[in-house]
Amino acid sequence: MDAYDEGSKARHLPDGPDSSLPEAPVTAGSTPADTPVPAPTGIAGLPLRSQIVAALALAAVAVVACVHLGMVFLHVAPSNTVTKQHGRAIDDWIYPEFEQNWKLFAPNPLQQNIDVQVRAQVRTTDGGITETGWYDLSALDGAAIDGNLLPSHTQQNELRRAWDFYIGTHDNANRPAGLRGDLSQRYLRRVVVVRLEREGAGGKGAVVERVQVRSRTTNVPPPKWSEEQVSDTPVVHELPWWTVPEEDVTDARTEASAR
Repeated sequence: MDAYDEGSKARHLPDGPDSSLPEAPVTAGSTPADTPVPAPTGIAGLPLRSQIVAALALAAVAVVACVHLGMVFLHVAPSNTVTKQHGRAIDDWIYPEFEQNWKLFAPNPLQQNIDVQVRAQVRTTDGGITETGWYDLSALDGAAIDGNLLPSHTQQNELRRAWDFYIGTHDNANRPAGLRGDLSQRYLRRVVVVRLEREGAGGKGAVVERVQVRSRTTNVPPPKWSEEQVSDTPVVHELPWWTVPEEDVTDARTEASAR
C-alpha cells in the first residue's frame, strides 16, 4: 500500500515547476540568473576617453578652487612672510573682483551720493578731434537698475567698485599709494572706455583717444527729526586726462558689442 502510494505520487507530479512548492531562499548578495545587471551611471558610464577628460576637468576645478581659497586666506590673514614676498601676486588675483571687506557691518553706513562721470576726446571719422560732454555713468546705471527685479552685479557694483578701488590706492594728489595704484587706474580706465563705447561717444565710427573721470559727491540730507547739519554743496574730484591705449579701445568695442 505504501509503495503504491509513493509511486502514484511520483506518477502524478507535474512536469513544470509547482507553485505550491516553497522556493529556494535567496541569500543576501546573490543575484538570480534572469535579473538584468544595471548599467553603470555617472562618470563610470562614459567611454574611457570621456572618463579621462572628465577626471582631468574635475582635477583642474579642484586645483583652481584650492588656489583661490589659499589666495583669499592670505589676503585676509595678518601680514606674514608669504604675503610680504608674494603680495603683488595675491593682490592681482584678489582685486578687484574678490576683494574682502567689512563694509556690510559698518556701524556708520555711507551717507553720500557719489556720481562717477566721464568725458572723452575722440577722433572722428573725418580725422578731427572733438571733446564730448560729461556722461553721468552712475545715473545710467541707476536708470538700468530702476524697476529691474534682478539687476546684474555689473549694473550694481562694477563702476562703484572701480572708483572705490582707485580712490583707495591714490592720495589726494592722485599719486599711487602702493603697488595696486597702476592696476586700479588701468581697471577704471577700461571700465569707462567700455561705457563710452556703449553710449556711442563722439558718434558712429569715432575712436576714444583720451578720457577724464571725475566724481560729484553730495551729502544725503538728514531726517527732519535729526539735529545734524550737513552741507548741500557738491564736492567735485576731477582726475587728470588719461591716454587710452589702442588695445583698450579694441577690447571695449568687443565687450560693448557683446552686451
